[in-house]
Amino acid sequence: MTDRADMTNGRGAAAVLAAGIGSFALALLALAGDASRSISSTLNFWNPTGPLSGVTCVAILIWLGSWLFLSRRWASRDVNLARTNVISFVMFAAALLITFPPIMDFLQGK
Repeated sequence: MTDRADMTNGRGAAAVLAAGIGSFALALLALAGDASRSISSTLNFWNPTGPLSGVTCVAILIWLGSWLFLSRRWASRDVNLARTNVISFVMFAAALLITFPPIMDFLQGK
């Protein structure tokens, strides 16, 4: 039986923060892909979907990479879960705002 003293929250906190990082990366990549033709063509991995294919693939790689990095770094640590949750929520809320069409158009100067 595992003692409570042996349990840490680092891996769980890493998953939560990585979700925030991944969603924010998705929003930034979508904005960049819409705003710049060169970035759009770079992110066009598959013609039928256009730059959305690269946006999602790169965002997934950022999410998985940050999760792997943070979970290894925080595996045996107790981290401030409240702070991690707030940071993740702010990143997620910012991602939602950035991808909201009127705000995305404003950020692009349209």
